[in-house]
Amino acid sequence: MAEIAGATRDRDAAASADADPAREKHKRRRDVLSVLVRARAEELDGALRALDLAPEFEVLRAPEFGLAMTRGRIGGGGAPFNLGEVTVTRTVVRLASGEVGYGHILGRDRKRAHLVALFDALWQSEATRAVVEDRLLASVAARTAEEDRHVRVKTAATRVNFFTMVRGED
Repeated sequence: MAEIAGATRDRDAAASADADPAREKHKRRRDVLSVLVRARAEELDGALRALDLAPEFEVLRAPEFGLAMTRGRIGGGGAPFNLGEVTVTRTVVRLASGEVGYGHILGRDRKRAHLVALFDALWQSEATRAVVEDRLLASVAARTAEEDRHVRVKTAATRVNFFTMVRGED
């Protein structure tokens, strides 16, 4: 029995080692998309102009509006509940080289969703990945980190520390 369990562990370890590059690429793309969706329309537009190239692409799914149900939890560990619906815009583009980019954003901004999809596709292309990271992702990540830090500082200022004073010995 122990031999079977050991063989299963070895097989699973080998399978996960083979899948690590794919998982790492998937995680990196997820991180890139999380930065892209926080980019402002003017940042995306300015970065596209700064690229000095007009990428050839086709629109696979035109920008469209829809609703998505948001879910929440009380205290981070409670049972999930439906919080409400939010408006989302989505679009899909494909570069002439074959990379497919997706743009899903909160709100109703067709242009911004289109640019997010375009930059997602450009990031996937080896030829333009470094330029996208240098000219757009680095500055947006720095701006959002500073905004998040500012919110944390403002929130920390309102924190109340409760303590119990012990009198005598127990």
